[in-house]
Amino acid sequence: MIWPACGNDWSARSFVAAVAMTVHVCLSASLHAEPKPDFSSVAPEAIQIDAKRIEHFARSIPAQKTFGKLAFRGGLVLSSPSSKFGGWSGLEIDADGRRFVAVSDAGLWLTGQLTYDGTRLSGIRDASIGAITGAGGAQLTKDRDRDAEGLVLIEGTLSKGTVLVSFEQNHRIGRFAVTDKGLGQLQGYLSLPAESRRQSPNKSLESVCKLRGGPHNGAIITLSERFPDRTGTRHTGWMLAPGASSSAAGWTTLSLRNIDGYDLTDCKGLPDGSLLVLERRFRWSAWYEGVKTRLRRFPAAEVRGGAMMEGEILLEADMDYEIDNLEGLSVHKSPKGETILTMISDNNFSTLLQRTVMLQFVLTDAPLLSAPQAAIRR
Repeated sequence: MIWPACGNDWSARSFVAAVAMTVHVCLSASLHAEPKPDFSSVAPEAIQIDAKRIEHFARSIPAQKTFGKLAFRGGLVLSSPSSKFGGWSGLEIDADGRRFVAVSDAGLWLTGQLTYDGTRLSGIRDASIGAITGAGGAQLTKDRDRDAEGLVLIEGTLSKGTVLVSFEQNHRIGRFAVTDKGLGQLQGYLSLPAESRRQSPNKSLESVCKLRGGPHNGAIITLSERFPDRTGTRHTGWMLAPGASSSAAGWTTLSLRNIDGYDLTDCKGLPDGSLLVLERRFRWSAWYEGVKTRLRRFPAAEVRGGAMMEGEILLEADMDYEIDNLEGLSVHKSPKGETILTMISDNNFSTLLQRTVMLQFVLTDAPLLSAPQAAIRR
């Protein structure tokens, strides 16, 4: 959101922000009536990204640094003179916290280098943008084929590796090569569970991630944004066991407790085998609340089929905090071995009513682990 000039009255700001969010949702309620911009023919090119620092997470309590088990490490409000910038829904950052790749629901990828002032984010340099392509480099000319939502690195690094990208509308998960030049050739699609075909077009495969430890180390997880059971008490996801065939039969159904009607927007695995899930809520019946965000952690022993996964709430924030429509989540290690969580918001290409924010937190109860040597030079 762009915060109108309301002095230091943060309650008034929250109210105005909620009104702005409501107006935005009204204007973009139908994806099919209002398709995303068509950038399918965009060739890779350099892009300028401007950054304004976010110094405090809690607007009314600027001195507050910790929020439960998270410590705020700083953030940025990102913008660009380019009309192609926006809609970022999936995020992955290399192990050293520098190179990143993001994907947008308009079918674009973005890559560049994060810069720091000490431990705090300061900006983005050497950024490039381009269109996600199909088999053989073909353009994705249909809006339903371009709606990229989730992103995870499964092999190598973001300079030379392989990522998975999940798509809404036309439900699928693609495997892509990635280099320091950006997202490369499509290498194929995973076969999905038959149950996934019943998802709503615009509430489907919002996230894809990989477990990094525990009894299912290496497993691939994808979560539906909103695919509840008949009672509405659970969310649905699927897990592909490490080494299992990616055929429809290789997936196990996961059930996550639906708490207060939040939608699932991203996930990431932690080294101990636990699973982080980013959530978002907007209710017409409580429009004045604006958008809310939540982060849950599911311990490794709980990440399995056949049981309701409850998890632990690590963060819950509303418009009194520096949030927006947070949809992307990434995890890396700091030079000191701290677990750093990075979130990015999807502004729906609405620069008037929404912002692209990037926020970083330290997960304070995670054990210190050796960081990659590349990170020591940061």
